[in-house]
Amino acid sequence: MNNSLSYCHKILYAAALFTSCCFVSACENSDKTIRDYTKKVTMVEEARGVESYMSSDGNVRAKLKAPLMYRVSADTLYVEFPKSLHCDFYNDSMQVETWLDSKYGKYYETMNKVYLRDSVVVISNKKDTLWAQDMWWDQNTRLFYTEKYAIYHGPNKAINGGTGMTATQDLNSIIFNHPTGTVQMPENGFAKADSTPATPPVPLQKQ
Repeated sequence: MNNSLSYCHKILYAAALFTSCCFVSACENSDKTIRDYTKKVTMVEEARGVESYMSSDGNVRAKLKAPLMYRVSADTLYVEFPKSLHCDFYNDSMQVETWLDSKYGKYYETMNKVYLRDSVVVISNKKDTLWAQDMWWDQNTRLFYTEKYAIYHGPNKAINGGTGMTATQDLNSIIFNHPTGTVQMPENGFAKADSTPATPPVPLQKQ
């Protein structure tokens, strides 16, 4: 009797263990299936020798050239330029008012903003030059801005550098939040540095 009862216990234990293993296996498969359905899918399109126009309110605002472009479809849709870019910016009369060169750029389509970094240089047709390692361009407001260090040089005026800056696309208005240079304001209204300015970046020629 005891032997029979012990045998029955073994059978019941084996059945319970088998059922438990099946349940765990089913859960694992279910988790994997859920992950497959919910995992993020990133799609990347590549283009070379890119020439593209950016418009706002039906008007062309800029023309961009880049040797390589990636268009990435993920949670945030963006276009990446990992091998440098050149951009011409137009005024309302469709005249080029400034041009920009950067070693890297990323355009966020939903925000209409471009993030730029690595030797960012903006030059106006009046020979104003703005340099920064890190900068944003807002397509809607047509403003450049950064929270990092920046340098500005122009005819008869210079700011050696400042942390945090906002500038209009035509570079007619540039505001530094914390300028580190010293600027004099003579009677004629033109700003002039009262000390020898830091070595400015070499201006890039318009392409």
